[in-house]
Amino acid sequence: MDPSVIIVGAGFGGVAAAIELQRHGFRDLTLLESAPQIGGTWFHNHYPGAACDVPSHLYSFSFAQRRDWPRLCSPQPEILRYLQGVARDHGVDRLLVPDTRVARCEWDGGWTVHSEDGRRFQASALVIATGQLHQPAWPNIPGREAFAGHSFHSAQWDHDYDLRGKRVAVIGTGASAVQFVPEIAGEVQRLLVFQRSGNWFLPRSNRPYPAATKAVFQHVPGVQAFRRKFLFNYGETLTMMIRHPRTIGLVGRARSASFMRLQLRDAALRRAVWPDYTFGCKRVLFSSAFLPALQRPNVQVLTEAITEMTPDGLRTAGGGHHEVDCVIYGTGFRTTDFMFPMEVVGPGGRTLRETWAQGAHAHLGMVVPGFPSMFVMYGPNTNTSGGSIVWYLEVQAAYLRQALQLARERGAGAVEVRPEVEAASDRAVQARFAGTAWTQCDSWYRDERGRIVANWPGYMREYGVKARTLDPAEYTFSAVSAPAPAPSR
Repeated sequence: MDPSVIIVGAGFGGVAAAIELQRHGFRDLTLLESAPQIGGTWFHNHYPGAACDVPSHLYSFSFAQRRDWPRLCSPQPEILRYLQGVARDHGVDRLLVPDTRVARCEWDGGWTVHSEDGRRFQASALVIATGQLHQPAWPNIPGREAFAGHSFHSAQWDHDYDLRGKRVAVIGTGASAVQFVPEIAGEVQRLLVFQRSGNWFLPRSNRPYPAATKAVFQHVPGVQAFRRKFLFNYGETLTMMIRHPRTIGLVGRARSASFMRLQLRDAALRRAVWPDYTFGCKRVLFSSAFLPALQRPNVQVLTEAITEMTPDGLRTAGGGHHEVDCVIYGTGFRTTDFMFPMEVVGPGGRTLRETWAQGAHAHLGMVVPGFPSMFVMYGPNTNTSGGSIVWYLEVQAAYLRQALQLARERGAGAVEVRPEVEAASDRAVQARFAGTAWTQCDSWYRDERGRIVANWPGYMREYGVKARTLDPAEYTFSAVSAPAPAPSR
C-alpha cells in the first residue's frame, strides 16, 4: 500500500520533500502551510534589503539550477519567485492546502493532524518542515506594551508605516538588522541602533552581474557546475575556521578584522561595535553596507542595556532616556523552539516536548525514537554555519523518501529509528563541538541550558556521507494499520 504523507510547511524543506516523494511514485501527498502561498521564511520576511547571504548558485536545488541569477546573492522577491516556480514546474503547488496553521499532530496508528480552525488531516507518515527561522523572538523588556508609538518585528514588516522623517529605534544587530538598517538609514530623521554584542563581518559585494558575466554563466558549458562546486568548498572553509579557532580560525579572524578596520574609520564607533568573542562563535555576517551606515550623521549606536520602555521611548542602564516615534525589533527568531508551540504526540501520549525536555535531539536531525514515521526537516543540529541549508534539505528529502520506500516495500505501516541508534548519534554530534568556536560564547545556536541544538558540528560533505543512504538495520518496521486518509479541506 502506498503510504500517505502529510508535509507541514511549504518552504524550501516542504517543497523539497514533496518533489522527492512525488518523483519516486508517492501520490498521496498533502502540503499544509499556514501562509496563503508557498514560500516559508521567504514569504514572511520581506523587510527592506531582505536577501540571502548564501550565493544563489548554491542556495538553490541541484535539480532546478538557474543560469540567469541577476546577482551573487538574490533578494527576497527573487528567491520567492524561484521557489514558487520550482514548485509549479514540478506540480507540487497543487498539493498545497494554504492558510492552515497546525496546532497538534497525534499518532493513533497513523498521524492525525489538527489545524487551529478545527480541520483534521490523516496520513500514515508525517514530515515536519517548519524549520528553525519562522517564529519571531520578542525581547523581554519591562514596559514593552506601554510604548505608545509604532512598533513591529522585522519579520512582520509594516510597509504601510512611513519611516521618512521619523525617529526610529532598532533593537538588535543580527542578520536581519544588518540588511535593513542600511536601507532605512537614509530616510529616517534619527536612527538609534541598540546593540547587545558586535558581529564579525566579511565583505559582500552584491551588485548586479555585468552582461558579459551573465552570458558566461548561461552559455559556457561547465561554468555553472564549477561555480556551484567552488561555492560549496568556500562554505566548507568557513566551517573549517569555526572548527579550528586556534589555527585556521585565526586567518578568518584576521581577514574579518582587516575588513572591519577599513570600514570603521571612527575609532570610538569601532570600539563600540567590535565583537568580544571568538570568530565564528556566533553567525558571521556578510555585508559591505552595514558598518558604513552606522557612520552616517543621523545614526547612533547604543550599547547600554535597555532597562525599560516608556510611552514615548526607551530607557537605558546609564539612566538615559531616548524618545522615538517607532521601534523596530530586529531580534531574530526562536530558533531552538523548532515546530513548537505545535504539539506532537506519539504512541502512549508522550509528547515531543517531553522527549526534548533536556534539549532537542534527533538522529541526523530528522528522526526521533518513539515517533513512528515522523521526519523533521531542518531539525536539531542541521543548521549550517558555512554552507547552504537547501543542500541539506535535498539530502534529508532523499533520506526520508528511502525510509518510506522501505516501509512500502516491506508492507510496514510504520518505520521508526532504534533508540540506541539515535542516542549514539546524539552523543557523537555533541562530542564534536568540543574545541570549536561554537562553544566559546552564548548564541542562538544554544538552548537555555547551553546545549548546542541548532548547528551541525562538521562539514556539509560529512553530513552528506552520513545521510546519503539509509541503513535499514538502524530502524524497526512494524505492521501498524494506519487510518485511511480523509483530509478535510
